[in-house]
Amino acid sequence: MPHPRPLSPEERLADAKRLLDLPRIVVICGSTRFMAEMAEAELRETAAGRIVVKPGCDMKSPHELWSDPADAGALKARLDDLHRAKIRLADEVLVVGGYIGESTRAEIAYARSLNRPVRFTHPGVEAPPPAVGP
Repeated sequence: MPHPRPLSPEERLADAKRLLDLPRIVVICGSTRFMAEMAEAELRETAAGRIVVKPGCDMKSPHELWSDPADAGALKARLDDLHRAKIRLADEVLVVGGYIGESTRAEIAYARSLNRPVRFTHPGVEAPPPAVGP
């Protein structure tokens, strides 16, 4: 009789979530220019019975933690790593806002590489801009 293959870390996490009877976990992604929209999405997702994780820092707003440009670059890299961890933890991704920049596009690609479903508050926003002809 063949031995069953060991579970991957992702499969163990999914099993643990089932055993704990956790609600779906949604990670909010998008430009931090949409922090107010993210708060509204968090409210609606929470009211729908989901656990919500989202960006915790808006580096576009002044704050002493990122006022030094040398510190800001390192912090941005740590925050990007942290957000990818939130995507790994989540069951699905909700992209908020009517604009998708390079960072959000990378988050969407990462989520899809992990087979996470991706929803959008603004359907159609993911479409690339139309090509400009001669």
